[in-house]
Amino acid sequence: MTFLVPGMVSHDFLLQSNSLKPIYLIFTKIRMMVKNKNINGVVYSTNPDFQYQSDKDSEEETLPAKQQDLRVMLDKKHRGGKMVTLVTGFVGRKEDIEALAKTLKSKCGVGGTAKDGEILIQGDFRDKVLQLLVGMGYKAKKAGG
Repeated sequence: MTFLVPGMVSHDFLLQSNSLKPIYLIFTKIRMMVKNKNINGVVYSTNPDFQYQSDKDSEEETLPAKQQDLRVMLDKKHRGGKMVTLVTGFVGRKEDIEALAKTLKSKCGVGGTAKDGEILIQGDFRDKVLQLLVGMGYKAKKAGG
């Protein structure tokens, strides 16, 4: 019995189909939790010459502050009931988001981090972070109620 996940090409289907040559790649649209998050789609290949293609061929350029569309929200999901101020929507290099996170953390006087393109500031500092971002020239809005 073969179960198909939507978006997945079955090996059995490829072998039984007359119009398609059998290819030995299994594709899936489900994003796999892997160490290198830039590898999407290919789960396994028997082709020894196959090269994985990543989503990002080069590092993204950091947009100017006026073109950044940032959202500031309060988040407490999966954090043991503790609240964090979450800043999302930053487009740019990792060094630039880390520098912005460092500035926000020092101005608020709390800890935090920058990971996965988001800035996390410990505690409820939505208004202060929003004020700081607008003062630095970013286009920022409060989101999530």
